[in-house]
Amino acid sequence: MRLDKFLADMEFGSRKEVKQVIKKGRVKVNGVVCKSDKTQVNEHLDQISVDDEAVIYQSQFYYILHKPQGVISATVDNFDETVVDLLDDEVFREDLFPVGRLDKDTEGLLILTNDGALAHRLLSPKKHVEKAYYAKVAGQMVPKDIEAFKTGLMIDQNELCLPAELTILSYDPILDESEIELILHEGKFHQVKRMVQAVGKEVTYLKRIRMGKLVLPSDLALGEYRELTTEELELLS
Repeated sequence: MRLDKFLADMEFGSRKEVKQVIKKGRVKVNGVVCKSDKTQVNEHLDQISVDDEAVIYQSQFYYILHKPQGVISATVDNFDETVVDLLDDEVFREDLFPVGRLDKDTEGLLILTNDGALAHRLLSPKKHVEKAYYAKVAGQMVPKDIEAFKTGLMIDQNELCLPAELTILSYDPILDESEIELILHEGKFHQVKRMVQAVGKEVTYLKRIRMGKLVLPSDLALGEYRELTTEELELLS
């Protein structure tokens, strides 16, 4: 790999900008100043530094975000804050994107990456990767709702959903409010809300708590993010 491509991949600027960084003698390869942007380097073996700070090559990035309400699951929006806007400057990369979408008013687990292959595996309808949600519902969810979800529910516009696993956690008769968990095997638009609506109730709060085998960490506060660990990444493979 050329040195200028290495530094551009590591977000030190465009290819044109990193050429100037190199020409100014700010870059060392294996401890020796290198002023040629055409120098070939081994990104895994050579020791490369900028201003005497080591640069470790990484081509793919994986973050887990506890998405708060009011934030759009997109990279760019003309009106609202997006999930990539939550990233610090030292973490932000132009090629990062959210894997799938959570509604603006939905909280919970969201993965940010630049790995298109991973995103495809997690979102492909053929893979049926589980997504688990916690929700509060206006109204009482009852056993016949569990059966309706289990057999495959017809939602609005005559759209049939795959069988889903509904668990009723509690019901508060004073508030007339149910708490539920729901496991889906697909990702239709507004699916949880539309399924609950199809049995005559309304979702008032929604949070994704699991994607595949990856569970939202209990110590990750709303709006916080961190890199996925190797063990967590293996859960998504």
